[in-house]
Amino acid sequence: MSQDLEAKIEEAIKNPRNLGEMKDADAVGTVGSADCGDMLRMWIKFKEQDGKKVIDRATFQSFGCQTAIAVASVATEMLRGKTAAEARSMSGEELAAPLGALPPVKIHCAQLVEDALRNALSGDRSTAASAEPTAAKSPTLLDQFAGEKKKLKVVIEKN
Repeated sequence: MSQDLEAKIEEAIKNPRNLGEMKDADAVGTVGSADCGDMLRMWIKFKEQDGKKVIDRATFQSFGCQTAIAVASVATEMLRGKTAAEARSMSGEELAAPLGALPPVKIHCAQLVEDALRNALSGDRSTAASAEPTAAKSPTLLDQFAGEKKKLKVVIEKN
């Protein structure tokens, strides 16, 4: 990784933006796997602006590497003011752009954020008949992570 990218990731980790659960979210999306350890949940709140429904605020929680946290942090800032359609059309590469080009081994971090965003937007209930937001029905990220019980076998090989 370039020193510039490492510095931007370090800054995003030291001062993450929009980290944490959003109690009054209109939409929530969760992606990832307890098997690999990367999980991300994104909450979205909409508002009316100039006759359009736009993203007012997005927050996240992550069990993942520093790069995934950094991408989620910058992505939640970028989403403010976008319509659901505009946000849905954004690629992981676009969501990670403020950090710079990610090395191939870290592209999955941006994909994780993109998938959480798309998952949240596909489950957007803010315009549905139910007044109860999606987030109120969802377990926390920690609950979901803890709920996936898998057996783990550790093998130590000597060379």
